[in-house]
Amino acid sequence: MFKDLDPILHSQLRLAIISLLIGVKEAEFNYLKEKTNATAGNLSVQISKLKEAGYIEVVKQYKDNYPQTICRITPKGRKAFEEYVEDLQTYLNSRK
Repeated sequence: MFKDLDPILHSQLRLAIISLLIGVKEAEFNYLKEKTNATAGNLSVQISKLKEAGYIEVVKQYKDNYPQTICRITPKGRKAFEEYVEDLQTYLNSRK
């Protein structure tokens, strides 16, 4: 009846990152840091885990001589998020 929840997305910060990226084309590291209230180090680690899972792509570049990190959700990440939400619904609907 209950499906296992995706362990990659079941982390609060990783879920927050994916949730933010679902609604935008791309987001800069500082935007994600501000919205999630995460430390730079923790955010960096969680972004790396999402990238390794293939859920996001990360582009590192320079803007006005400053490093800039841009994150985008991948089709695999979008699908994983949709499945995660559906799996959560089975838990919520079981109470009815």
